[in-house]
Amino acid sequence: MRYEGKVYRPPSEADSYILQATVGCSWNRCTYCVMYRDKTYKERPVTECLEDMELAARELGPRVEKLFVADGDALAMPTESWTRILEAAWRLFPRLRRVSCYALATNLLEKTLDELKALREAGLSLLYIGPESGDDVTLKKIAKGTGAKEHVEAARKAREAGMSISVIAMLGVAGTERSEEHAAATAELITGMDPEYFAALTTTVIPGTPLAKLQDSGRFELPSINGMLEELRTMVDRSRPSDSLFRTTHASNYLPLGGRLPRDREKIVASIDSALAGEVRLRPEWMRGL
Repeated sequence: MRYEGKVYRPPSEADSYILQATVGCSWNRCTYCVMYRDKTYKERPVTECLEDMELAARELGPRVEKLFVADGDALAMPTESWTRILEAAWRLFPRLRRVSCYALATNLLEKTLDELKALREAGLSLLYIGPESGDDVTLKKIAKGTGAKEHVEAARKAREAGMSISVIAMLGVAGTERSEEHAAATAELITGMDPEYFAALTTTVIPGTPLAKLQDSGRFELPSINGMLEELRTMVDRSRPSDSLFRTTHASNYLPLGGRLPRDREKIVASIDSALAGEVRLRPEWMRGL
C-alpha cells in the first residue's frame, strides 16, 4: 500500500483499512486545520488504488471489515472513479461491511441525487461531515466555505440517497467572543442535520495555522476548559436528533462521554454538570492529542 504524507481517519475507523484515493483536501483553507497544509490536492489514478487494494486483499484478506477512503475530501472524486473503487472493494474483501469517507458539504451538494444513490448502491454507506459550528458568523471566521443552511441541505441529500452521516462539532472553535452563540447554533444544526452519529472534538490551536496567528495577535482567545464544557452541555441539552449515537471519545477532549440522543440526554448532561462542579477527573493535558 502506498501513502503520501500523514494519513488521518476518524476514531471509529481505527481498525479500518485506509485507502488513500485522494491526497490532501480540495478546500484546505479552514483556519484551525493543519492536517493537509503540506499537501496539494490531487486524485490518485484509479489503477493505483486498485493495485493497492489487491495488495491489501492478499495481505489482510478476510480481516478487512471496514474501508475508509482518504484523504480529507475523497467524495470530490468523480462518480466513475468511486464506482470502480467500490466495485473492487466489495469483490476483494469478502467480510467487508462498511465503506466510508470524509465529505465536505460543498462536494455533497455538487453531486446529483442520482450520483449519490449510485454510490450508495455501490456500497458507500457512511459520510463524515465536519461543519464544526452551526453559527454562520463563526463559520465565516474559520473559513469553512459553507454555512449552516448548506450543511442541513447536504445532510438531507445524503439521507435521501440512503447514506448515514456522522457530524463533527468543535468545542471552542468560536473563541470566547461567540462561545454561547456557537453552542446554541450548533445544537440547532445538529437538530437540522439529524445525524446517525454526532461527535464533539475540542479545538487545539496548532502553531503555523491562521488560527494560531489570530491567537498570537490577540484576536482569538480559546475558552477555558469549563467554558468548552458549557458549550458541550448546551449542544447536548438543546439538540434534538431523532436517534444519534453521541461520542466525545476523541483524544482532544477533556471529558470522554458516550450515549444515545435523545435517550441518554439527561444522563450525559448530568455527567457534564458533575465535571463542571469539579467532581469528575478530566483527561490531563499530556494524554490529549489530535
